[in-house]
This record gives sequence, C-alpha cells and structure tokens, in this order.
Amino acid sequence: MPELNITKTRGAFWLSCRVEASIRATPEIVWAILTDAKNFPRWNSTVTAIEGEIRDGGRLRVHVPGTDRTFTPKVTDVAPPERMTWAGGFAPLFKGVRTFTLRRGNEGWTRFAMEERFSGLMLPLVKKSLPDFGNAGGAGMQIDIRFSKIKGAETLLRGVSLTRRRRGSG
Repeated sequence: MPELNITKTRGAFWLSCRVEASIRATPEIVWAILTDAKNFPRWNSTVTAIEGEIRDGGRLRVHVPGTDRTFTPKVTDVAPPERMTWAGGFAPLFKGVRTFTLRRGNEGWTRFAMEERFSGLMLPLVKKSLPDFGNAGGAGMQIDIRFSKIKGAETLLRGVSLTRRRRGSG
C-alpha cells in the first residue's frame, strides 16, 4: 500500500514542506478536484474557503482555519493536468509559494505532490502561526481523507496509507 510521504526542511528564514501520495485516479480527475475552489475545503483541512477561480492568472482569497486571516495568492505556471503554483506575499519580508504537481502513474494512478515554501525576514516571527504541515493529526494532513467524499471521487484515496514517514530536518 502506498504511503503518504511528508518531508519538512527549514532554515533561519525559510520553511518547506512537501507532501506526496499516490491517488487512484487519473491526473485529469485529480486536476478537476484541485481546481474546484468551492469544494477545496472538503478535502484539504488547511483551508476553510477559497474565493476566486483557480486558473492561470487568477487571484485567490484563501481562508484558513482558526483565524480571520486570509492569504491572497496569484495562480501561475498552470499546465493542466500537470502543475500549478500559488504565490503571494511581499518578498523579502514574507513570501509563500505552494506548488502542485501531478505525474501520471500506471493503471490509472496519479502521483500527487504539493510543496509549500515560506521565506522572508518575517518568517521567524510568524512561523508559529503557520499550520504544522507535518503534523499527522492536525492541519498537516494536506491530502485529507475527506477527498474521498467529493461526489464522483469516492475511490480516489483508497490505497493511500495514512501512515506517514517524516524526513528532513525539523
């Protein structure tokens, strides 16, 4: 059974977390779910709502749990159904970049990866307020089991082990 792999690395002014999993669905199906802003919170526990369209050049308003704060990333580098990037912030003070990558696997599976990288001079002051992306029991579950409850996607996470392997420093 495939594992959900979480890799966290950090430095004084940067923090990165990469989550990878194999999903039993084609990249086209996974892409349709990734770009459905209305239903994004149904499978991703680090988001409570998204306003805007997830499309190249789109500006989003991402609401996160436990706070009134929102993030307003711009969607770029869109290549359906392979990759897209959400980026926001004010470099060199604080910048966040989330990159989604989908690779076609065998027999209808997709290798999903999402990397979140925060950087900037303000990071040491704000990093405690960021979700613990590597926390198996909390907001770190980027690929949430709720993904499988989306209409038409009931089988997408079958075969994904919820056992996590943490690598990297931190």
